[in-house]
Amino acid sequence: MKRRARLYFSFRSPYSWLTVDRLRREVPGAFRALDLYPYWDPDERSSAALAERGGEFHYVQMSRAKHLYMLMDTKRLAERQGLRMAWPVDVDPWWEPPHLAWLLARRLGRAEEFYDAVVEARWGRGEDICEPAVVRAAAERAGIDPDSAARAAEDPGIREEAADCLHQAYLDDVFGIPYLKWGRHRFWGFDRLDAFLDVWRPETEGVTT
Repeated sequence: MKRRARLYFSFRSPYSWLTVDRLRREVPGAFRALDLYPYWDPDERSSAALAERGGEFHYVQMSRAKHLYMLMDTKRLAERQGLRMAWPVDVDPWWEPPHLAWLLARRLGRAEEFYDAVVEARWGRGEDICEPAVVRAAAERAGIDPDSAARAAEDPGIREEAADCLHQAYLDDVFGIPYLKWGRHRFWGFDRLDAFLDVWRPETEGVTT
């Protein structure tokens, strides 16, 4: 059985968005070649489910100074990649809806389409992707039922799958996004993508490292 590389992504993180964009340009079909795991700030219900599995959330919230730096840095990076960027304003966000709706989209074979619709809403238009209307619109563009997507955070099966994703992140020592892992190799951040691609390509899977 081939061992597959893992990509942890977050709809919250601009660096995740930029990394995935570059990765897909470098490796067409990357979404199918990698195992993707969503990663987000869990609510009380997700946190409790994670704790029941013996895990915890490693991520530490950034300072205001780091946030302001990130605003300038990601704008530079987006321009370099030829991407139009609208910075969204997150007011008391609940990150479960877009990430759990992505899990639903993956079940339905529409993971890539839903991902694209969400990042375009967030980084292309600056929309609040935690709002049900935005999730519904992204689902419709991705070809899945909008109401089912908007209710994904209330689906017990999706909730269990979501907790499993967060637990796997805990086991893989994920502390920030984006995070790539292949075998013993681990890479955190936008500027580590080239190092990841130095050791992984779809044709290298199954090779002992």
